[in-house]
Amino acid sequence: MPFARFPGVDTLLGPEMRSTGEVMGWDRNFPRAFLKAQLGAGTNLPHDGRVFISIKDADKTGAMADAARDLVAMGFRIVATSGTAEFLAANGVEAQGVNKVYEGRPNIVDRLKNGEIAMVLNTTEGAQAIADSREIRAVALYDKIPYFTTAAGSIAAVAAIKSREEGEVGVRSLQA
Repeated sequence: MPFARFPGVDTLLGPEMRSTGEVMGWDRNFPRAFLKAQLGAGTNLPHDGRVFISIKDADKTGAMADAARDLVAMGFRIVATSGTAEFLAANGVEAQGVNKVYEGRPNIVDRLKNGEIAMVLNTTEGAQAIADSREIRAVALYDKIPYFTTAAGSIAAVAAIKSREEGEVGVRSLQA
């Protein structure tokens, strides 16, 4: 979504907006197609750097641990809130801890503003958690840091980054 065109609007998508899109990615498998869709939407998935991960308890699954493991295997470093860092450590993934906004400074927003974070994977639950992460979403939007707010989107983004190992991303017409 072109959130940058709407100053002050929160980037968190409700169910009614998740089915709205502007681009399509088409390729031999889903990760490659998702990569193309992200490129078409103007989202440049990172090649390296730190990824901030903060996920709600319901999303602390093997699939999210696998995604974090894949990021580390590709050379990314993980930065996580305390609960997520504990979950990742229990699944063999090293993560550096970072404060939530209300826990004091330096916090994740400071790290985002300092250009230390290349991508954000942040799923929230409940009005307070959603409100607390609004500033994170705003900074990510204006600094053009890729931001994913669902487990499915986060896992797809990691798979898309990994799919770059398959070689150059080409263009193919619908007619072909």
